[in-house]
Amino acid sequence: MLVDGKWTAEWHPVQASDAKGGFVRQVSGFRHWVTPDGSAGPTGDAGFKAEKDRYHLYVALICPWASRTLIGRKLKKLEDVISVSVVEPKLSDEGWQFGTYPGANEDALNGATYMHEVYTMADPHYTGRATVPVLWDKKNRTIVNNESADILKMLDSGFGALADNAVDLYPADIAQDVEALAEVFYPKLNNGVYRAGFATTQGAYEDAFADVFSMLDTLETRFADGRKFLFGDRVTAADVRLFVTLIRFDAAYHGIFKCNLRRIADYPSLQSYMLRVLALPGVRETVNIDHIKQGYYSIKALNPNGIVPVGPSIAGVTG
Repeated sequence: MLVDGKWTAEWHPVQASDAKGGFVRQVSGFRHWVTPDGSAGPTGDAGFKAEKDRYHLYVALICPWASRTLIGRKLKKLEDVISVSVVEPKLSDEGWQFGTYPGANEDALNGATYMHEVYTMADPHYTGRATVPVLWDKKNRTIVNNESADILKMLDSGFGALADNAVDLYPADIAQDVEALAEVFYPKLNNGVYRAGFATTQGAYEDAFADVFSMLDTLETRFADGRKFLFGDRVTAADVRLFVTLIRFDAAYHGIFKCNLRRIADYPSLQSYMLRVLALPGVRETVNIDHIKQGYYSIKALNPNGIVPVGPSIAGVTG
């Protein structure tokens, strides 16, 4: 991580542990908001007005949090408004790295070699982990926000007429329900797989494992009534936040994170739902199974020999 702007030690996946050896995720450090008129958002400072070609996303295709923002960018048709850089899938000793791996690119915007250099451009004395996604302001040369849930909300409503508002990820009549449901499955599933994979005690792993599969069982039941998405026929932010975990489950979490009781392929309703979201315009372009496998299986603490499995075959997904 960075300490007072200096990189310290080799990258390690465990950010912090609780008293039981459970994985604790770092709180995001930049929390400003893009708004249509540049006024302040729920947190942070004002001054980040929605403008075409002012903002840039730094992402990793292996990362579910970053992929939330890529999907939001696609669904809101903001590709010509917000540019993107993709880091390499394999984690280096200095964390996320830019390069020429297929599907990744070099940092043509700021010329960084590592993601942590982007953080110190924004704050030379930054202390914390250099995570993705990052929403960067080209005009002020700083990080707007590095919290994926915030960025997804910004993409939905912060860009005003620059976005396609035919898709509403937080419909006013159910916005609170969308948020509440996402907060139910986040600790048990989205973060639950990480709690299982990065647990440092047997008890912490088994607690997380139980949460993951109880949540998957609950979601399978939710779709048993034939609904298309979590809230009927409407795609919402909750679907985006669920999908990014489901699409990675069989390729990575089942194996490297030891969440191996069942696969998504063993949940007929969830599998069908996952493929419906995958088929939404632009979503398939945000999914790269090669990056996902190369990235998760490059974590030395979990896979010291770096061997990447050939399978699995995931219905509807290639590459």
